[in-house]
Amino acid sequence: MTGLAAIGAGLAAIGAGLGIGLIGNKAMEGIARQPEALDGIRGTFILGAALVEGAALIGMILSFLMNS
Repeated sequence: MTGLAAIGAGLAAIGAGLGIGLIGNKAMEGIARQPEALDGIRGTFILGAALVEGAALIGMILSFLMNS
């Protein structure tokens, strides 16, 4: 693995971590403000986290492929 691939994979991981953290933060705020909306907020949180994680995986794969 070259240095650029490692940097690209690291940036993708950092971005995913920040994104999921922000999604979780806002989901907890929403649940705290309106507890009866727990099911809708939880489903949206899981979907959003999965999309962010998928984008991060694509970023990591592309960084490895571009530097091969």
